Amino acid sequence: MDSVPADTQLPRQNNDEENKRAQEEQMRRDVMATVLDTAARERLSRIALVSPERAKQIEGILLRMAQSGQLRGRVTEEQLIGFLDQMEDSGSKGGAKKSTIVYHRRKGLDDDDFDI
Repeated sequence: MDSVPADTQLPRQNNDEENKRAQEEQMRRDVMATVLDTAARERLSRIALVSPERAKQIEGILLRMAQSGQLRGRVTEEQLIGFLDQMEDSGSKGGAKKSTIVYHRRKGLDDDDFDI
């Protein structure tokens, strides 16, 4: 029999899983640092603030492209924008609605109304 009680194996498994996830995350960050130039990394980090799932999709695409040798040199910000446009186009063809922001300004209140 094992010399380690069964109730202490569970925390050790959780630590192993956490360590594995941390290593994978560090590896992903290292690959992104080598694949993307500075401006593209900054844009991707801003995208991650607004839409973390979209940033993960982009990172996944870039990782697959890097592993398969499809990327030549570093990805620039313009190329990253092109990937985003391609994702939008492919998403809209699949029936997904393109997200837009609509601003509605209030009518009736205007700075000119308060002239003295």
